[in-house]
Amino acid sequence: MLGTVVNFFAIILGSILGLFFRGGIPDRFNETMGKAIALSVLLVGILNAIKAENILLIIISLLLGAIIGEFLKIEENLEKLGNYLEKKFARKGNTIAEGFVTASLLFCIGSMAIVGSLESGLNNNHETLFAKSVLDGVSSIVFSSTLGLGVMLSAVPVLLYQGLITLSASLIKEFLVPSVITDMSAVGGLLIIALGLNMLEIKKIKVGNLLPSVFIPLIYYMISLLF
Repeated sequence: MLGTVVNFFAIILGSILGLFFRGGIPDRFNETMGKAIALSVLLVGILNAIKAENILLIIISLLLGAIIGEFLKIEENLEKLGNYLEKKFARKGNTIAEGFVTASLLFCIGSMAIVGSLESGLNNNHETLFAKSVLDGVSSIVFSSTLGLGVMLSAVPVLLYQGLITLSASLIKEFLVPSVITDMSAVGGLLIIALGLNMLEIKKIKVGNLLPSVFIPLIYYMISLLF
């Protein structure tokens, strides 16, 4: 859990720095920086998505994930939580909700979150999560300077998500073959691209409702071993 804990505090520290700078950055700079971040997010997503090996499985994963996510109303529940935090901290607008949802999804979806958590749980190797902590910390500075306090609060879902994967790693070790990890990362890459499109305000995509898609390749592989 060490790597996840470090990641948790890196996001908080980065967010604090970003909030400190936020007040001194003109709105026009915040807007342009936000678009620059969105383009960077698109690039990260593309680089992960092009690694896909089984295109049909990726498509099926997205479709099944969408059905599961819509049924569970993941996006809606995340927004409700963000709005609750908005009221709790007595802020106007939807800055906290937007920052919370966007940052939570971005920090959790990436392949480094999955692979790093698995390495941490299986081999007590925290190097990947330490590297992710640096990236998330820097991203938090920029994100919180444009999206506000919600980015800091996203550290909690990251702690729970990566912590759960780390603790359950030994149970799913035998199923995590390279092809499964690659396909999971590819699906995650597509979701990151969707996040980038949301940030650019090109099209509103319920990325939260697509989150179960990331785990469909793993479930498919587990089922295939039974037949």
